[in-house]
Amino acid sequence: MLLFAPVALAERVILVFGDSLAAGYGIPAGKSWVNLLEERIGGARLPYRVVNASISGETTLGGRNRIDKALVEHRPRIVIVELGANDGLRGHPLPTIRDNLTAIIEASLRNHARVLLVGMQLPPNYGMTYTEKFRELYADLARRHKVSLVPFLLEGFADDRDLFQPDGIHPNVEAQTRVLANVWPALQPMLKP
Repeated sequence: MLLFAPVALAERVILVFGDSLAAGYGIPAGKSWVNLLEERIGGARLPYRVVNASISGETTLGGRNRIDKALVEHRPRIVIVELGANDGLRGHPLPTIRDNLTAIIEASLRNHARVLLVGMQLPPNYGMTYTEKFRELYADLARRHKVSLVPFLLEGFADDRDLFQPDGIHPNVEAQTRVLANVWPALQPMLKP
């Protein structure tokens, strides 16, 4: 019977549910922060596996439309929700973004998964009011639903052009360890039994 215990433990899934920043857009295979997360978890012999269900270009509405299927398919213990950047860059209404993220969080919680919400920020050219309310939206949702929060995925290097691909939006290979360094402190306590 003990022979099967590691297999059962290995089925604890961390579902990364995001957009191009989590899908590894423009990054060589196996080099994204999600892959680095998987390596760190494996190296620490933690009883989890990482499933990346991220899609480049994904919006909160797209995520809302596919979260139920992803939860049924993968049955995660933890869901890392990294969505909203594309909505913000397109100027989508903040109440709509909030409603969609709320639906994703609530669906995850209903399915007995813990949630790590990953915040984003927008460049200042979107206007002070919109950018500030967009930033605050993540903290408000985390408080309201009592879920863990990474305040800003690109904290500490968002203004360093050397750490971004030519589009100025997507972090390059060198930045992936920095992204993981922003996610890990919030995720690590969630990995304890």
